[in-house]
Amino acid sequence: MDNADFAVDCFKNGNSCAQAVFTTFCEELGLDKKLGLKIACPFGGGMGHTGGVCGAVTGALLVIGLKYGQEDNENKYSKALNYLIVQDFVSRFKKLDGSINCKELINYDLSDENQLNAARRTDVFETMCPKYVNDAVVLLEEIMSEYTDNG
Repeated sequence: MDNADFAVDCFKNGNSCAQAVFTTFCEELGLDKKLGLKIACPFGGGMGHTGGVCGAVTGALLVIGLKYGQEDNENKYSKALNYLIVQDFVSRFKKLDGSINCKELINYDLSDENQLNAARRTDVFETMCPKYVNDAVVLLEEIMSEYTDNG
């Protein structure tokens, strides 16, 4: 099973989109998966069902931070590189899916109880969200390969 399939299965088994993407990479990047679940927990549903940035995107950004993030204040290069990689990821995700905002991607405002319930009654969480989880992981793997090979 590849990472994208693993992340989608993780999502389908009850984890949020952010948790599914982030924990797929935690162990290979040296972070305990249970801790990763806790760290990513608030970011599902566009940041706690607020309709903000898609949790799959947020999970991917957490991975980028874990892999490329600044470890000390002296290393300005790593911070700049991290921001460059984040911008690259966001650009590619927008190009592929049209937005990085949960509300725009799934066409429901999860901060509104009626719309949240309507979303739950449809297949949005079974069809659309797994696509975004998959897309985030595939893009992450592409980007990490490129920046590891060239950076």
